[in-house]
Amino acid sequence: MPEPRKRFGQHFLCDKNVIARIVNALHIKPTEHLVEIGPGQGALTTAVLQQTKQLDAIELDYDLIPALQDRAHRYGDLVIHQADALTFNFRQLKIDARMLRVFGNLPYNISTPLIFHLLNSADVIGDMLFMLQKEVAERLVAQANDEHYGRLSIMVQYRCQGEILFDIGPEAFYPPPKVQSSIVRLVPYRELPYPAQDFKLFTTVVREAFNLRRKTLRNSLKHIVPAIVWETVGIASDLRPETLSMQQFVLLSNAISMVKAQGQ
Repeated sequence: MPEPRKRFGQHFLCDKNVIARIVNALHIKPTEHLVEIGPGQGALTTAVLQQTKQLDAIELDYDLIPALQDRAHRYGDLVIHQADALTFNFRQLKIDARMLRVFGNLPYNISTPLIFHLLNSADVIGDMLFMLQKEVAERLVAQANDEHYGRLSIMVQYRCQGEILFDIGPEAFYPPPKVQSSIVRLVPYRELPYPAQDFKLFTTVVREAFNLRRKTLRNSLKHIVPAIVWETVGIASDLRPETLSMQQFVLLSNAISMVKAQGQ
């Protein structure tokens, strides 16, 4: 088997008990359309294939593919897309009424941008189950006033319900990473509970607020939020961004949209 490559952030899962626990958490039904990101040496791949008999996988490392195909063929039909998951068009995999169920052991060095990329295809994804660095997992589900709360928390929770299922120690991998890992489930909303009138504006407000998170909202958003908005929206401008919930950021961006529409 090829050795893990540091430049790809590869840590191969090798603990059979952990693999079984992850597969159990997926609650697989044979007719579902599953997609694995970064199958690596196929530890999860073969376990899932035994239940689904068909699986799509996105793997960047070309050298891993021959051994992966060899391991998988006895269990089912594995379709490997040799591609970078950060730029891969996940929509192309949806070929029928079934929603995609995406899972994988995400490389720590690309997990955050990859989740943002996947959120752009949330309307074709039924759910996602990922193994992530524990700190990233905690950021995904953190609420306002939590030390892990930030831009990632808000943008993920805008589109998804999320929960941490369980933690995994470094000893479950080869080579062992220097961090703890967690299994996280993300379920995209079919209808957004708090829709932004202008999503691009919403993302700008959140990004700018947390780029200067030590400053008050009045100062960090002074070029975006007209003064009249603070008077009408019911959010104190002297607060810091980590104190506002996702819903409040939506409320703020919608108030800006309304003021702009009225030409004020």
